[in-house]
Amino acid sequence: MIDIIEHMEEVNKVASEYIKGFNETEISKELDIPRARVSSLLREWKAMASNSEAVRSRAREALAGADQHYSKLIKQSYEVIEDANTQGSLSAKTAAIKLILDIESKRIDMLQKAGLLENKELSDQLLETERKQELLMKILVEVSGKCPTCKLKVLDRLSEVSGPNGDAVVIHES
Repeated sequence: MIDIIEHMEEVNKVASEYIKGFNETEISKELDIPRARVSSLLREWKAMASNSEAVRSRAREALAGADQHYSKLIKQSYEVIEDANTQGSLSAKTAAIKLILDIESKRIDMLQKAGLLENKELSDQLLETERKQELLMKILVEVSGKCPTCKLKVLDRLSEVSGPNGDAVVIHES
């Protein structure tokens, strides 16, 4: 038990230095830990952080906040463009347009990087939903296939769910 506590304290020390902006070599020198050990501890910390729902939730909040901040900066840049138009200042207008392009570029980069994590989560959720849907369809086929009245009711209800352009639902009799 003490070994686990000491290990977690070491992980926290390394992670704390990493969060402060130090690289692995600097952390190794500061904490007098071999660089390979620092790398291993950081990988472990990152894995723990990425598996934590609380950390992912804070990351989503931070992403939303950053996105709102970018929106405000872009709005203010458009105000600069309007002022430049009324004053006839081509250089101010050009600088504001370049600023908008830079802000949008950084915003898109940030969202794409964050999207890599979200896409994995969405993919996992989609796979789980598809698995459950297959199980439900199997249950419906097995149960309704034994009862002609139930079969028609199930078909009617499924067609309501799928709508007029939805997938055709066929229940084979067993």
